[in-house]
Amino acid sequence: MSTLTCGFIGLGLIGGSIAKAIRTNIPDAHLIAYDINTASLNLSLEEKVIDQICTAIDDTFHCCDYIFLCAPVSHNDENLLLLKQYLSENTILTDVGSVKTGIHKHIESLGLKKQFIGGHPMAGSERFGYQNSKASLLENAYYILTPSDSVAQEKISAYQTLVGSIGAIPLILTYAEHDYVTAAISHLPHVIAASLVNLVKKSDSKEGVMKMIAAGGFKDITRIASSSPTMWQQICLTNTENISQLLRDYIDDLNEIAACIDEHLTDAIYDFFAQARSYRESFTNASSGPIKAEHVLTVDIADKPGSIATIATLLAGHDVSIKNIGINHNRELAEGALRIEFYTKDALNAATLILQNNRYGIHTR
Repeated sequence: MSTLTCGFIGLGLIGGSIAKAIRTNIPDAHLIAYDINTASLNLSLEEKVIDQICTAIDDTFHCCDYIFLCAPVSHNDENLLLLKQYLSENTILTDVGSVKTGIHKHIESLGLKKQFIGGHPMAGSERFGYQNSKASLLENAYYILTPSDSVAQEKISAYQTLVGSIGAIPLILTYAEHDYVTAAISHLPHVIAASLVNLVKKSDSKEGVMKMIAAGGFKDITRIASSSPTMWQQICLTNTENISQLLRDYIDDLNEIAACIDEHLTDAIYDFFAQARSYRESFTNASSGPIKAEHVLTVDIADKPGSIATIATLLAGHDVSIKNIGINHNRELAEGALRIEFYTKDALNAATLILQNNRYGIHTR
């Protein structure tokens, strides 16, 4: 069986994470990369992720089974024009962009439909760049594939297998379906998060009281506002119709709940929150849902040295394994100061009982 060869044009957060996932799960693969950021390329060599780096898009890429277009979307056109002359007809071209319509139309104009399968790993971070990439970013994440209508089924199946082998979950959609779905569950939330942050900035006092006391809830729903402004500018300019329509629908919904609040419509306000809660909780209850259930509690602890170690030792003494532990610096909605995550629900239940028996205040919402 021949060695898998993959090329990367662009080696940022997503390209680097895919490369690392392939290196981890298919260690014999041969990986080639080009990026205008030479520091990223050199680091990928030092980490033994990439085998060969290129200073330009050239015939080095001719041997690739897959070529991942991972540069910013605005560079795809020029990169594809350069790449076309070196492409093998057996190479599968793919991308990682959050918007698919534009790249599919450009691929069609270049006569490359027979070898293009759009790709979008539904994973990311508010951080960006190769230095923040990691193989685990793709684990159990949906990886949407948008095959051109001219690609052979065996090539689609092979790509699905590759995606599965690096720990992601392949899901096939048309490019039009993809752009509408991601506008709702990814693009619009980023617009909303940024708008909330900007609203608080405009509404805050000169002393910055809102900024000072912004606690867990606000930080949770605005975390993604820390993402790359350039990337989100490009997404808004390339998936404009879908984002704009959904944004107008959202504004209509906001106006509706604002009217209910103005008129003190008790039942309507309750239903607004109850329906949202019920639907949101169904995400974690579904085995294939996008948001996995967390087994978490928070515990009130004294503000003195050794408090965290005491709890960790107590749980370890009862053979309860901790997955993650961290301090909540703000107390909101009666949450405690220490957040502890467990691997299983049984471990969470055991920890809750142990801590309660030792007179710790527990919150498990």
